Amino acid sequence: MIRRGLLCVVLVCCLGSLAAAQYGGRGLRVAPRYPTAETFGRGFVFCRGIYTSGRREAGGSGWSTDYPDAERNFMIRLSELTRTRVRFRPGGEPEFVTVPLTHGALAQCPYLHMEDVGTAFFSDADVQALRSYLLKGGFIWVDDYWGPEAWENWVSQISQVLPVHEFPIVELPQDHALFRSQFEVAALPQIPSIQYWRTSGGATSERDIESEVPTASAISDRHGRIMVLMTHNTDISDAWEREGEDPRFFNSFSPIGYAFGINAALYAMTH
Repeated sequence: MIRRGLLCVVLVCCLGSLAAAQYGGRGLRVAPRYPTAETFGRGFVFCRGIYTSGRREAGGSGWSTDYPDAERNFMIRLSELTRTRVRFRPGGEPEFVTVPLTHGALAQCPYLHMEDVGTAFFSDADVQALRSYLLKGGFIWVDDYWGPEAWENWVSQISQVLPVHEFPIVELPQDHALFRSQFEVAALPQIPSIQYWRTSGGATSERDIESEVPTASAISDRHGRIMVLMTHNTDISDAWEREGEDPRFFNSFSPIGYAFGINAALYAMTH
């Protein structure tokens, strides 16, 4: 397990000074924020991938799932809990961007976040752009997709980018460096959306028996560096987005959600 008590105390103290680090906008369709010529080069910028959805999944909203509060809160915590130089705008808001998969700025993103990828559909241009990005050293983390249908859809799409006979999907062992980049995380946590958690009386498996076991899998390059991190049957980013809404949800999920997320970001930036 992580040093849960210490991390939780640090996060609680930060809540008071940053008004829970929680920005408004939940329930609203927030416009994409595209990168500009000035976006990169002065600290970590959270990049979220914009993709086309070819199907629907209950509880998801395509590429914009958990956007933008997840990235705002995550970047604040990353700046507080690590020595990472995080870029903030003049008004104090963290700098995050949404990047279409074929946008030239993708090459500037050392870390690309994608959610609800059980709905993703990649065009030929998307496939070519992602393959080039990953083989040149890029890193993608996909999160918040549940059950076998979402898994199969995602595998069908990413396999066009990185064919499985060349780049197999492998479950990460618990001694992998990603689980201890900064915090010791004993196992991938299963974190539900706060809506599901509330309406189910505290359950965590959003697809019942079909999603009982969360898994952390990866596609690595020939040198063993992770190119695609896949957290299936869990919604890590909801622990960031919803951290200020309910103390019980925060205490149950936010410390471990931030620990795993920070580990993933640090791994992406150092490997």
